[in-house]
Amino acid sequence: MMNFSPFSIANLPKIEFGAGTISTLPLHIRYFGKRVMIVTGAKSFIESSHWKKLLSGLLIEGIEYTQVTISGEPSPTLIDEIVTTHQQHAFDVVVGIGGGSVIDAAKAIAGLLPEGESVLNYLEDVGKGLPYTGPSLPFIAVPTTAGTGSEATKNAVLSEQQGEHGDGGFKKSFRHEMLVARIAVIDPELMQACPKELTAAQGMDAFTQLLESYVSLKANPLTDALAWSGLEAVSEGFMNACDGGGSDKAQQGRAAMAYAALISGITLAQVGLGSVHGLAQPFGSLFPIPHGVACGTTLAEATSINLDALQQRAPDSPAIAKYAKVARLLGETELDDVAAAEKLIEMLREWTEQLLIPRLSHYGVIEGDINRIVANARNNSMKTNPVELTDDEIATIVRRRL
Repeated sequence: MMNFSPFSIANLPKIEFGAGTISTLPLHIRYFGKRVMIVTGAKSFIESSHWKKLLSGLLIEGIEYTQVTISGEPSPTLIDEIVTTHQQHAFDVVVGIGGGSVIDAAKAIAGLLPEGESVLNYLEDVGKGLPYTGPSLPFIAVPTTAGTGSEATKNAVLSEQQGEHGDGGFKKSFRHEMLVARIAVIDPELMQACPKELTAAQGMDAFTQLLESYVSLKANPLTDALAWSGLEAVSEGFMNACDGGGSDKAQQGRAAMAYAALISGITLAQVGLGSVHGLAQPFGSLFPIPHGVACGTTLAEATSINLDALQQRAPDSPAIAKYAKVARLLGETELDDVAAAEKLIEMLREWTEQLLIPRLSHYGVIEGDINRIVANARNNSMKTNPVELTDDEIATIVRRRL
């Protein structure tokens, strides 16, 4: 039976989805004005034919642009430098074209340019804790990977890698409803050049976000319906997207994963995530582990620990039946709920091996790091995990993926 307890749904962007929708971007920009900052990654988009077509479209519309490049995960220092350099340029709109790091950076820049403030005034936990009151410039998100769903969230995730002596590392959010994109342009054609290993890691991130929001303590009928449609898209398109190339199957696979990533961003923004993303935060701040890899490498074991804990401490939790339902979606139709949920874990382990998702030790994680990782994993994502995990249970997830 559905649970119709009270729930709320936060702001969402206007969504333009489909192959070729990148061509609409100049008109969207022109709606807000004639001066745009375009934030991109270092190479892939600006070396593509899409960049040249975009510049032609901007010229036709009489739009002046300034381009800013983001390499790797953005730091608070980088964001502040960009804002300080460009704060006097009176932009009308900011556009982020790239993966999750680029979109997060552009989102933060849009929020800070009008007043020229430091992002450390507002960054959760490590900043000054001041309330953000805006204003934010209009922001348009154009993802070129299918993973984080940042085009649909209010979070700008910024990172500081730990120093030589193991200090200073963090991965925290600047978040506010004003930072939500006004428009999200999702064009699966932009994802064709994405390497297979990145497609796999990003796809595992999207799948993780869908699964974690589906079993979240805050899940509701609306987010369940959305998450389920995203999970269906993953089941139909993930492996075809990973195969790459220009075949019809690959193109449909990329479209399915672009949709799944978008939906995962919507659902996580509404109901939160779980233990995988709780661990992804210290993984990303303490080690050079890409976010998609952090999710993909731990998903099966985190699901296994969750299921054990649910059976022991919350056997009536709806999460058990939900895990089972996902297993049946992926092909296991004749098992009872507990057996099907166990089978889901087996399938996720097979995916991890098939997609060659690296182990944590590949990035230098050792047994001696586990206590520090666990101590830094008690963040917002852990609060919506379907069952509260002990430190020992969290440590077991890490240990199994060393």
